[in-house]
Amino acid sequence: MKTTAILFLVVTLGVWLTGLSCSPTEPNKLDQLGSVQVTIGERSFLLWVADDGDEQERGLMFVTAEEMAPLPDGTQRGMIFVFPRERYLSFWMKNTIIPLDVAYVDTTGEIVSIHTMAPLDTRLGQYTSARPARFAIEVRADTFAALGVRPGGRIEIPSSLLNPSP
Repeated sequence: MKTTAILFLVVTLGVWLTGLSCSPTEPNKLDQLGSVQVTIGERSFLLWVADDGDEQERGLMFVTAEEMAPLPDGTQRGMIFVFPRERYLSFWMKNTIIPLDVAYVDTTGEIVSIHTMAPLDTRLGQYTSARPARFAIEVRADTFAALGVRPGGRIEIPSSLLNPSP
C-alpha cells in the first residue's frame, strides 16, 4: 500500500510539473521587436524580427494562438529569424506551446525546406534545413500548405534584412 501511495504521488507530481512547462511562465515581449511586412503565397504577413542571439533563442516561446491570430485586416502573424550568413539551420520547439510551420530561406529568397513543428518538441535535428539558409520564417502550423507554398518557391526578403545597418 505504501509503494502504491508513493507511486501515485510521483505520477501526480510529474503530471503537475509537465502542466507547468506548458503554461507561459513569462510573457514573450513581442511588442519590443521590430517587424517587417512580407508577402508569402499572395498573403500579407507581419513578421516580428529576431536578429540577435537572445531574440532568436526566445523565438515564439510561450506565444499563444491568440497572439498569432490574423490581424483585423487579415494580415497573418509570424516571426523571421535573420542570420548574418547562410548556414544549415535547425530549430526545436522548447517552451513553444502552439504548432508552427518553419520555412528556411536562402539569401536569394528561395525556400530551402519547410517543416511543421509539434509543440514542445525538443528533439535535436528534427527540423533542419535541407541546405544552408540565412532566414527562418515561423507561422501558424499548416499555413504554408494552405497557401500552396513549397520548397523551391520564393519569398521576397525586405532589403532592410538583406543589408542590415551596423
